[in-house]
Amino acid sequence: MDRARKRKLGNRYLTIIPLLALGLVSCKDKEKPVVEQKEIAIVEPKEHIEFGFNFNDYVVKRDTVKSGESFGQILERNKIGYPQIFHIAETAKETYDIARYLQKGRPYTLLCSKDSLEIPEKFIYQPSVEEYIVVSFKDSIHAYKSKKPIKYVEKVYTGVINSNISQTLDDDGLSLVLAYKMSDIYAWTIDFTRLQKGDRFKVIYTDKYIDDTIYAGINRIKAAYFEHNSEPFYAFRFKTDSVKGLTDFYNEEAKTLRRAFLKAPVEFSRISSRYNLNRRIALYGNKVRPHKGTDFAAPIGTPIVATANGKVTKSSYTGGNGNYVKIRHNKVYETQYLHMQKRKVKPGDYVKQGDVIGWVGMTGNTSGPHVCYRFWKNGVQVDPFRQKLPEAEPIADSLKDKYLEFIKPIKYQLDNTNFKPQKLEEDELKQPEIRQATS
Repeated sequence: MDRARKRKLGNRYLTIIPLLALGLVSCKDKEKPVVEQKEIAIVEPKEHIEFGFNFNDYVVKRDTVKSGESFGQILERNKIGYPQIFHIAETAKETYDIARYLQKGRPYTLLCSKDSLEIPEKFIYQPSVEEYIVVSFKDSIHAYKSKKPIKYVEKVYTGVINSNISQTLDDDGLSLVLAYKMSDIYAWTIDFTRLQKGDRFKVIYTDKYIDDTIYAGINRIKAAYFEHNSEPFYAFRFKTDSVKGLTDFYNEEAKTLRRAFLKAPVEFSRISSRYNLNRRIALYGNKVRPHKGTDFAAPIGTPIVATANGKVTKSSYTGGNGNYVKIRHNKVYETQYLHMQKRKVKPGDYVKQGDVIGWVGMTGNTSGPHVCYRFWKNGVQVDPFRQKLPEAEPIADSLKDKYLEFIKPIKYQLDNTNFKPQKLEEDELKQPEIRQATS
């Protein structure tokens, strides 16, 4: 029997396969099958598209930048001479200085000619998972920057707190970034360090994928519902300024979840000394003595108030600070109030914005009655008047109706998402057996 034959048609292959006919030639002769040749399949090579190029058209070489390795060394190792390398690098500078910004460990791809020489025609460098830079030098030299296609997938998750929110997410294999994002949203509403067992939440968020398959993390939270101490807290992301791209989170009544700091810890006062790292004091021989606080002059006995909700972490006395109180507001911000005549709160107390925590005095190193107000951001003392602090502005009246209409389907989705069954601990699972044994 003839062998199967293939007839090449460019990049396609026409397959000719011998088939057996069902009829016989003659009943007298030996039974011989009748062979027919039939063309049945055209196989197209599968395209492999990446960075906008069909990799089937090239010899593809992938690698990562080694320690101390330069753009020129990579090209020279791949059969390109230094005169051409210099010309490529200089021309590409107009778009991206590829020779200067290569980083150790970042991946690159060389697309080479599909022949025995395998001369590089394109160099593709990835400074991040999403971005890539293409330097093309086959006929003419040009470079450009682009991004891989990104897909966002909306997901819904529900959780019940047993110990803390991080543990709840980790038990289900979810990224702790989701916990961080939720704590930022509720930073001024719920103290995530004091969540109770049985608190529960629902969250609608989007995951980001590059090239449809590469997971690039959580993009953002769309809406959330948190039930803390049996009290519900809704949060909906809403764009308040489409031109500037300003967004914030508001509850079901269009009220902001943010709480701005008060501008001053005392009323009817003036700033007698500002935050100044280069301040010189005559009393100390005109030497530079950084002042990391803002002094508000006020009469002795003037009430000092907490500028935001938080927990008192210190209420004590030192020689320099005098009577002072320190408050942690969330994982980012802390404030401190110095030189008090008397303190009203103790460590562990929870205070609300505007609560009196002490009274203006002259204790410690001070030349007059005032309160020195100090402000920490991520553990570093900063000038509160130079910080972009969370806004507490409500939604404009002109946007309120639009907002309430916008959240209707999202709130419906949250309300109709059932909580998953709560996991029982080992002791709780044994309780029915104990009751049965004692009955």
